[in-house]
Amino acid sequence: MSIPCFVVDAFTDRPFAGNPAAVCLPPEPLTAERMQPLAAEFNLSETSFLQPLEAGHWQLRWFTPRVEVNLCGHATLAAAHVLWQECGVNADVLRFHTHSGELQARRDGQRILLDFPAQLPQPLAMDIPWQTLLGCEPKACFQAGEDVLVELADATKVRALTPDLIALARLPLRGLIVTAASTQAPADFLSRFFAPGVGIDEDPVTGSAHCALAPYWAERLGRRQLTGYQASARGGWVDVHWRGDRVELGGTAVTTLRGHCHGA
Repeated sequence: MSIPCFVVDAFTDRPFAGNPAAVCLPPEPLTAERMQPLAAEFNLSETSFLQPLEAGHWQLRWFTPRVEVNLCGHATLAAAHVLWQECGVNADVLRFHTHSGELQARRDGQRILLDFPAQLPQPLAMDIPWQTLLGCEPKACFQAGEDVLVELADATKVRALTPDLIALARLPLRGLIVTAASTQAPADFLSRFFAPGVGIDEDPVTGSAHCALAPYWAERLGRRQLTGYQASARGGWVDVHWRGDRVELGGTAVTTLRGHCHGA
């Protein structure tokens, strides 16, 4: 089987920045057992698989090199970009059917806006040895769905952080969101995301983490529309708008590879 595939850098306006995601459009439905090896072959933090349903609707699934995940922002942004820019889909709104319910994408000039579920941080039930794991004590700690969100004292500590990835991989969570307020415009807050337990030591730009970061910082800064910067080596920008039980994530994307994969 020949499968059209693309690599798209998401949450950036230039190649080789932001977060790269593979987007595959198989001509027939694939099982998870056939999708997982393809994701491992791409070896990016996420590979998305699109299958057309009715007009304007697609099934969307995401895989890391090791496991299927329930929600992924940058690979959804990449999928929407491919449908509009590479496939010529003529629809103002794209509707994706996923393990996290229906997600929508719409165009706003050069940006793509994603409608995602909000994840309100809750008190953390786990007793975690932060000094060993991070080398410092967080300012605040919360459960954010499958992740843990920790606020550090300042942005310098977020940028310099080198967590114990082996110890982190043993914890019963998807990933660790580390954040701090920003003192440099246009960013309102900074973050980084580590998920060695699902095969991603550090994710360059994590849309789904901003489903928790948006309400977290909106409550602290007194504004529902904010801009986040994920301070990984590649770096990327995510505009967020908290709307109660939903979060709007905004960003741009760039295609860096077009081709076909075989053997699935």
